[in-house]
Amino acid sequence: MNGTYVGRLSADDPLHGFLTRVARERMDVHGYDDTYRVFRLSGSHEVYRYEGRSTSTQIICKFFGPRFGWDRDRAVWMANREYESLHRLREYGLRGSPHHVVRPLAVDREINCVLVMEHYEGEQFSQAIDRALAGDAGHLFWRLRALAYYLATQHNRTANGATVDFTADWMYLHHLLGVLRERGRIGQWDVDEFSWLSELWRERPRMWQDRQVWLHGDATPANFLFGHGLDVAAIDLERCKRGDRMFDVGRVAGELQHAFLSATGDWRRAEPFIGHFLWEYSCHFPERDATFRSVSSRLPYYMALNLLRVARNDYISREHGGRLVHRAKTLLRSW
Repeated sequence: MNGTYVGRLSADDPLHGFLTRVARERMDVHGYDDTYRVFRLSGSHEVYRYEGRSTSTQIICKFFGPRFGWDRDRAVWMANREYESLHRLREYGLRGSPHHVVRPLAVDREINCVLVMEHYEGEQFSQAIDRALAGDAGHLFWRLRALAYYLATQHNRTANGATVDFTADWMYLHHLLGVLRERGRIGQWDVDEFSWLSELWRERPRMWQDRQVWLHGDATPANFLFGHGLDVAAIDLERCKRGDRMFDVGRVAGELQHAFLSATGDWRRAEPFIGHFLWEYSCHFPERDATFRSVSSRLPYYMALNLLRVARNDYISREHGGRLVHRAKTLLRSW
């Protein structure tokens, strides 16, 4: 999470004084930074790393203002929502080693609705996938073991007595179909077939029987950082919500399949990693074999959901988008 250097934050910028107060009052930093070096982090949001020139203090700032323009109330609501999500999960003991949710430090409405968080130094999940694509499969297997351990811990600690409402994930699929149809990525025949298949999944009792957990909500390769051993840190929790654990598990599996399909043209190259991830996730339950069967039986729906989510993006070529849609259909047919 080093980012691209974009300049310096001078002492007369309002953000400078705000970061100085946060560093002193929330991070117990002694000393004064007359300027901060600024690095833009990759991703779809306005996220920057600020590094104090004198103290070497590192702080992450995520700005919600640019995304919502004139709607300042909406922007600050989203910033506070993520702040609360980070704080909530940390209250379940997800801080420190090996399971860590980054610490939220402050929100300021007037400075572009900024959310300030601690910096966590680690390898992105996406980098581990790239190493596997370059031939280092063992490294990705290790990282998937750590990620499975983290997600199982988060899900198990936050499970409640309420059963999942599969309707929410069923409606999300139909939302994605509408976006894909509007953007010309699929035709009406595709919509009809996906709708029919989703109804078959909706009728299966197993899709309604698990208990609700707090989800990461956006378990993509950019949103997990790996430290030493089995250490994992979760970032970007603005979509954190209650739901079926498979929403997170299926997104990880779907992202793996998308990555290997995009890089090699062969979705089967991801299968050993997906199977390993599911097996490692299942080992954190009293009955590992039964858990593995349960998550495997529900996985196709949630993998398909993620592949359709990826296929809607403009940066995805139409050729690869077509492969993702075809693969999603194949997964949904495997009931």
